[in-house]
Amino acid sequence: MNKTIRVALFACAALLAGVSLLQLSARDAVAQSGGLFVNAVDLDINPADMPKYMEAIKENGAATVKEPGCRTFNIHVSAKDPNHVFLYEVYDNAAALDAHRQTPHFKKYAEITKNMVTKRDVHPLTSVAMNSKRR
Repeated sequence: MNKTIRVALFACAALLAGVSLLQLSARDAVAQSGGLFVNAVDLDINPADMPKYMEAIKENGAATVKEPGCRTFNIHVSAKDPNHVFLYEVYDNAAALDAHRQTPHFKKYAEITKNMVTKRDVHPLTSVAMNSKRR
């Protein structure tokens, strides 16, 4: 086969592979990577609702970490902005997060807090290295 044709075919194959990868959803990419599924969420909470929000998210987190497939559900508040909450959730896979969102405790949390959250940024991630010190 002519070298020019081989190069052109290789370039087309590479382009098609690249387009296929771009079409993967974030969850598909996570599932194919073999890493854990991390759901990191930045939330701004209406200051007047912060006490009620914290009560609801703590209840949700305590129930969530008991679910199959959930490894961690951490709740943090910014040291600089007491109305900014950061959630760090680790699941075996995206399906475990999807299952979590179908639970009664998540639906209760979502209903109670729907008007308390003024901004939400969700960051789906794949774990690469998870270092922690055992106590």
